[in-house]
Amino acid sequence: MSQNPATKSGAQGAQAHMRFDDNGLLAMLFGEHDRHIAQLEQGLGVLVASRGNELEISGPSDTVDVAKTVLTELYDRLKRGQTVDPSEVDAAIRIASARDQDGNSAPAIRVDPIQTRKSPVAPRSPRQAAYIEAMREHELVFGLGPAGTGKTYLAVAVAVSMFLSGQVDRIILSRPAVEAGERLGFLPGDIKDKIDPYLRPLYDALNDMMPTDTVLKRLESGEIEIAPLAFMRGRTLANAIVILDEAQNTTPVQMKMFLTRLGEYSRMVVTGDLSQIDLPIGARSGLAEAVATLEGMKGASFIRFTNDDVVRNPLVTRIVRAYEKREKETAAAIAAKRESGNK
Repeated sequence: MSQNPATKSGAQGAQAHMRFDDNGLLAMLFGEHDRHIAQLEQGLGVLVASRGNELEISGPSDTVDVAKTVLTELYDRLKRGQTVDPSEVDAAIRIASARDQDGNSAPAIRVDPIQTRKSPVAPRSPRQAAYIEAMREHELVFGLGPAGTGKTYLAVAVAVSMFLSGQVDRIILSRPAVEAGERLGFLPGDIKDKIDPYLRPLYDALNDMMPTDTVLKRLESGEIEIAPLAFMRGRTLANAIVILDEAQNTTPVQMKMFLTRLGEYSRMVVTGDLSQIDLPIGARSGLAEAVATLEGMKGASFIRFTNDDVVRNPLVTRIVRAYEKREKETAAAIAAKRESGNK
């Protein structure tokens, strides 16, 4: 692939020329019915015209540069024998479009894909890349933010990768057994039957990383353990990677108990969304207290995701933003009412 050394700017914006040397890869880059190019145009507000193995990109100069970066990255991915699908296009756009607090292009954090027994798992946003790097480098990592940002999924992927490479001997996954605003009553069956519904998301993530028969075998041997938080008391978790999911539903006592289980050669990942606390009204979240107490402590890392990192259906991003807007409006209305009442 070759491209002109500079983007041409004019009154109507900018134009860039790109030339690709493999028509077979170019067809895969475009996608079926050119859907990848349409996705790029819609996501960045550019126009892409093609003739043979050449492309002409036009639009605002900053987005034209981003489009060039995205196409280069995806084409290189195809040259390495990897696939390109709409989710990969979305990820490339997110990462190439990243901006720092001053509005300048943020340098992308390059991390190797997470190797699992199935397909490699790669970050789909700059914060996901930072999250993966933090889990590889720190003993204690907090992943905070809304649903759909990959907090749990990436943590399980890193855990599986560390287990398969021999960095840890065990994977321990835990959740507090708290209903999401419902009263489920007494569940039938033995203790495993009662707690499995709470832990199902962790099973789902594991089955995405490893063949089902391998997961079952590791569960039977104890090399992978999935347990409710209450089962952690009195244990010291050494040579393991330990993940606490939905940590916003812990009490401060539970959170302190969990964090002090960390043993030698182990790592902990704590994930949660402080906007979705299902504890009784008035109860303090153990995750909120842990963040306030431990942030800045050596050895701990805090990654805060936003709705820009939601990687599920695009509608999920719009739902999260709509709820955030409504919550802000409600808070502002309450504050205004209190202020008028005090006058």
